Amino acid sequence: MKYSQLGTQLRHILELLDGDVAESYRACGLENYKPRYTPIMRALIHKRDITISEVVASTHISQPAVSQTVKDMIKQGLVQTSSGEDARQRKIRLTRKGSALIPKLKQQWIATREAEQSLNSELPTELSELLNQAIQALEKRPYLERIKENLSIEAT
Repeated sequence: MKYSQLGTQLRHILELLDGDVAESYRACGLENYKPRYTPIMRALIHKRDITISEVVASTHISQPAVSQTVKDMIKQGLVQTSSGEDARQRKIRLTRKGSALIPKLKQQWIATREAEQSLNSELPTELSELLNQAIQALEKRPYLERIKENLSIEAT
């Protein structure tokens, strides 16, 4: 019997992409910058103050993951938080150190986009398009539903 390798393949491709992107940040002098900071940095470039909820809504990254990443970015001195209008909401803002990274980050993101285009030229379908199609299909009909259709569970 052949088992699904989808999860293993997804983790492997993410390791290949993320590892090289992280290394390229180090190579251009962004020593402690992590690829997972990018969605938050991009959100802050577009909007000076942003809440964690706004980051979650714009990136589709889970609230716990965004909160954990923001904590790490605070430790790195890239962002700071303050209370929002609603005391339960925290606003995130770039520090001077975080703002100073923006020119190098923009260069890095352009180079990364060009690398993505290079990869896509070797594939029959653009990777991001295929991923978007998979996301849309899973949002229509979740993977769990698909698994349960094929799983025979006896009532206990």
